[in-house]
Amino acid sequence: MRAFVWFVRFILFVLLLGFAVKNDHVVDLHFFFGKQWHFPLVFIILVVFAVGALMGVTATITSLLRQRYELSRLHKRLARAELAAGQAQGEGAHLTDLS
Repeated sequence: MRAFVWFVRFILFVLLLGFAVKNDHVVDLHFFFGKQWHFPLVFIILVVFAVGALMGVTATITSLLRQRYELSRLHKRLARAELAAGQAQGEGAHLTDLS
């Protein structure tokens, strides 16, 4: 199975490398106030992909941290409830022993 995964990675790498070689044309990016930049198309595609991946990871981490905080809060609440239930049972058992 590991060999298959590496084979798929290699094929994907070769395809992306071929894509990069075929799209090496210089393109112009026009900004406001007559500002202009010249970059290879593959560089622009790579930057846009990296920014999108960074935004996705940031959104995932934010959601993950929120869930971990909620889970921690619920664990503490459960521990307090179990402690209160244990104390209530202990008091009830203590009262039944006296009678």
